[in-house]
Amino acid sequence: MPNPYFYLMVLPESFYTRADVVQIARELLGKKLVTVIDGELTSGIITETEAYAGPIDRASHAFGGRRTARTEIMYRNGGVAYVYLCYGIHHLFNVVTHVKDSPHAILIRGLEPVDGLAKMMARRRKEQLTPLLTSGPGALSEALGITTRHTGVSLQGPEIFIQQGIEIPGKDIIAATRIGVAYAMEDALLPYRFYILDTKFVSKGKGL
Repeated sequence: MPNPYFYLMVLPESFYTRADVVQIARELLGKKLVTVIDGELTSGIITETEAYAGPIDRASHAFGGRRTARTEIMYRNGGVAYVYLCYGIHHLFNVVTHVKDSPHAILIRGLEPVDGLAKMMARRRKEQLTPLLTSGPGALSEALGITTRHTGVSLQGPEIFIQQGIEIPGKDIIAATRIGVAYAMEDALLPYRFYILDTKFVSKGKGL
């Protein structure tokens, strides 16, 4: 279990409840995502994010104000996890932002491992450390032990929390189009994906 000082560095709820989901997605780069699952601490530096701007964003699960049993969590106050299953296989971890009834979210797409490497490799059934360990949203969720049972949990811990990490200079942040959202028409062209320049721990897919 983490020492108490870990929680002194946890991002406050006010970080997530701001209105600009795109700015928050940029600012999450370099932050440290930590999980304590079944007593096992694992963590990594966030290297890639995607912003989804709720009802006005055709790529968002909440476009047009859509509300389903799965997406209802997006309408909560910012600072909770939204985890959904993709293709019935991959658990994708999102950070809910903005305030109640404003369903913004940020998909965490890439992570550079820091703590609990052996556990992450065991979860991913990997024998050697390569970027494939935590590159891509499904991979990083598996490595960190995040599943759909964590949807709705607070990002203040104790199971999942995000800490202050390392400062990423603006010149080292790349803005690009999101991956796998061609169906969103002109919204697919929005530069809402952000990643750290020259890192190997990013998704293999490409935007438009």
